[in-house]
Amino acid sequence: MIKADCIFCQKDELVLENELAKAFWDLHPVREGHLLIVPKQHYTTYFDVPAETRQAMDALTFVAKAFLDKKFHPAGYNIGINVNAAAGQTIQHAHIHLIPRYEGDVKDPRGGIRKMIPRAVRKW
Repeated sequence: MIKADCIFCQKDELVLENELAKAFWDLHPVREGHLLIVPKQHYTTYFDVPAETRQAMDALTFVAKAFLDKKFHPAGYNIGINVNAAAGQTIQHAHIHLIPRYEGDVKDPRGGIRKMIPRAVRKW
């Protein structure tokens, strides 16, 4: 099913695609080259996506990595999936964040994604 009121279902400015998944630039990128990989059909969370479509998303993630390697030459990547509002999912359509990382983009990259957005780092 494709939902008429879902911005990811309606997204047609694509960077890459395969039969079951598509990739496009994040509208609010954390780093240059930040891509979203989503199923073409509407599934609310990653855990709702059928196995065949998850495999297509995974395959497209590898194609996207090769594309970003050539285009931006990052030094590393973060791959993220947020599931439900409590985990930070703001668009209720399953998606994978593929975020290129660059030498020096943060002072100390240990801890991964949480240090890319200083306000997200919490002292426990």
